[in-house]
Amino acid sequence: MKKQLKKYTLPLLDEFLENIQSNNYSNETVYNYERDLNTFENFLTEDIQTPFEKINKRHIIKFKAYLSSTSRQTAKSEAGQKQLSSYSINRILSALRSYLKFLVDLDYKNVPISADAIKLLKTEKKHGQVPEMHDLINLIEAPDRFEKDKNIALRNRAMLETLFATGMRISELLSLKRQQLDTSGRIYILGKGKKQRFVYLTARAIVHIKTYLKTRVDDSEYLFVPYRGRNSQSRAKKISANYLQYKIKKYRELLSINVPVSAHSIRHAFATYLAENGANPAAIQILLGHESLDTTTRYVHASDRYAEKIHSQFHPLKK
Repeated sequence: MKKQLKKYTLPLLDEFLENIQSNNYSNETVYNYERDLNTFENFLTEDIQTPFEKINKRHIIKFKAYLSSTSRQTAKSEAGQKQLSSYSINRILSALRSYLKFLVDLDYKNVPISADAIKLLKTEKKHGQVPEMHDLINLIEAPDRFEKDKNIALRNRAMLETLFATGMRISELLSLKRQQLDTSGRIYILGKGKKQRFVYLTARAIVHIKTYLKTRVDDSEYLFVPYRGRNSQSRAKKISANYLQYKIKKYRELLSINVPVSAHSIRHAFATYLAENGANPAAIQILLGHESLDTTTRYVHASDRYAEKIHSQFHPLKK
């Protein structure tokens, strides 16, 4: 008979999450902090059987190795299915650092280790990939070609048109409400970190949204709604992010597009193609809702064609 392990928990965790929420962070951000710190609790319980108050720097090194392993326990106490990237590991380590700083600010007496002792990993540099423009257009138009249900085809086409027209995040797209659109195609967004901005629809996207809305017979406030059964529409529910990501992947496979495509890479493509056409990075930053221009330039610099254009335009011996 397997021995029951003693569960080790983090002190004042609920108060920490409440503090984040009171600082006007989104529910999604609070959930992410809770999930990442639950992963650390699992490490204390499942791996080292050590209470929080007795951890040291060696335990943190072991925790990094734990996160890099597929034998780790996830926040839901399930076996990890794949190796985490350095970005995902650093997100978890950053959550732990924030938690430790919170305990210090509260003058908690038994903080075993300084937040500064937790060093982040060196992240791998990824060469960003976006689909070729003709592949992207085919992907956006794929619902018309592959969906047998006309209503689903119109809705999915309108979603993909909106995603590429605005460059918004998938969470922003699926949370859109009808009243956020004005007659000019401007959309008011309350985005990540509850930052406010406007994004803009293309004339093409407006046409597809209007065509889709003509099929709607429900009174849901959401712009895009899931279907239940053949023709019934849910009044209160949003479309899940998993559904849209699955559909994007399916369309890509059906079209034999060899570059991986997700909702985020469509956002990436939005920024890349704006840059290639001469858009100012500061303007792209505003449209994407990035707090730092450095974040935006990661999108801009990912384009080989953009780099080639800059080289040919500005090299001192170009002639």
